[in-house]
Amino acid sequence: MRGLNGFLIEPKGERYNNIKKIGDKELILNAEISNFEFLNREGIVKATPLAFKTDIRKGDTVIVHHNVFRRWYNIKKEEKNSSSFIDEDNYIVYEDQIFAYKRNDEWKAMEGFCFIKPLKETGMLNTNTEKLMGVVKHTDGIVEKNSLVRFKPVGQYEFIVDGERLYRVKSNLITLKYEYQGDEEEYNPSWA
Repeated sequence: MRGLNGFLIEPKGERYNNIKKIGDKELILNAEISNFEFLNREGIVKATPLAFKTDIRKGDTVIVHHNVFRRWYNIKKEEKNSSSFIDEDNYIVYEDQIFAYKRNDEWKAMEGFCFIKPLKETGMLNTNTEKLMGVVKHTDGIVEKNSLVRFKPVGQYEFIVDGERLYRVKSNLITLKYEYQGDEEEYNPSWA
């Protein structure tokens, strides 16, 4: 089955990533279906669109918008699935809902986006927070990989990609590029 304008994908794992393994025990982090922070955002491409050519291929892993696999309650308190839902193993997503794809163990950001590893604030007024700057980990080619950049404080969204906490930032929101020294401390809290 192929869609005209949409990609057919399945979740990589479950719809929600709300269980963390600690030793031999499992900790449930969230029991609400409406909380977007614990939604799975990775899928496997089962089919590509018929209407246009794309670099994404069948079998690629994709990072998608948080609402793709989401369940929610309507005003009558009835549980509903997202508009992408076909059945538990099949979802239709459009190109603007995909932010990156992975092939041969390498992530490639979609045009207009990059994924940035935030840096820890280390200055004199350190409050154990992060700066609005970081190291580019995955890029669309506009900004070089491993560049140290500063970005505007809007439009960054948190993703866990291969166990790393990264921000998805629009490439046009990057304001400065610095010389990367290599001794900057990346910020990856233990909960990520």
